[in-house]
Amino acid sequence: MTFYKKLFLFLLCACASISYAQDKEFIHDAFKDTRVINSHSVETLAKHQLDVRISHRFGDFAGDRGGWPNFYGLESAADVLIGADYGVTDNFTVGLNRTKGVGVMSRLINLSLKHRLTRQSAGVNPFSITFLGELSVTTLPSSDDPTSILFFDVFSHRFIYSSQVLIATVIGNKFTIQVSPGYVHRNLVDALDVNGFFNVGLQAKYQFNKAFALIFDGTALFTDTRTADTGHHLPIGFGLEFDTGGHVFQINATNATGLATGDYIPNTRGNWADGEFRLGFTISRLFNL
Repeated sequence: MTFYKKLFLFLLCACASISYAQDKEFIHDAFKDTRVINSHSVETLAKHQLDVRISHRFGDFAGDRGGWPNFYGLESAADVLIGADYGVTDNFTVGLNRTKGVGVMSRLINLSLKHRLTRQSAGVNPFSITFLGELSVTTLPSSDDPTSILFFDVFSHRFIYSSQVLIATVIGNKFTIQVSPGYVHRNLVDALDVNGFFNVGLQAKYQFNKAFALIFDGTALFTDTRTADTGHHLPIGFGLEFDTGGHVFQINATNATGLATGDYIPNTRGNWADGEFRLGFTISRLFNL
């Protein structure tokens, strides 16, 4: 295990232990939005609420493909998400979106299901827990070459699955911490790759006031095929979140390129140390139907 993974897990355990000493007074929801930069948050939509979302990842800010010639990545679109989530009940949300995609399996249609199992309450339950399941399907045309990874001789080869258990707690009036153990499985991969592997995410938010918050998102991967030696890096992001009433707006910086869970977790190759991070934003508009 690399130094960065050990450090990530140490911080995760430390934050989790702090949560046991929290103030039991429940003040607000764990997060303002159903996403925390790259990851899903523990939040689900209210019943009959529609959340229309647009997310954008620009190109590298610096490094070989960034800097002034590419206007610090703003002239490129690494990935784009357009879609919507809908609250079937207060505790069950379904989502459907389209992403450009960054891995070999690009041009993705993504279906998500979120079910809130428990909600944090003062003096009774210190955690909110939500189950997340996602299915991504590539719409790329099948290759004519049987040796190509894009030769889809059966339709199920187009599928990518991901699942997570989202566990969050609000500490005092300002701080939220979330731990997100999960698993990603891709039906079709290269011969030297693995189909599935476990991962664990750490998300956090510091709420400065009613409208403005600082957010963090990172994910550690548990597979030898996703290390710095293989050209992969831990997806890490920092962002600012603004709640304007009907809109939730995020602006962020992350080394992750993709936007779908089953895409960015296995395919993050940007290295923060080399300036291979990118600016991004998300606009979320809520409608009560």
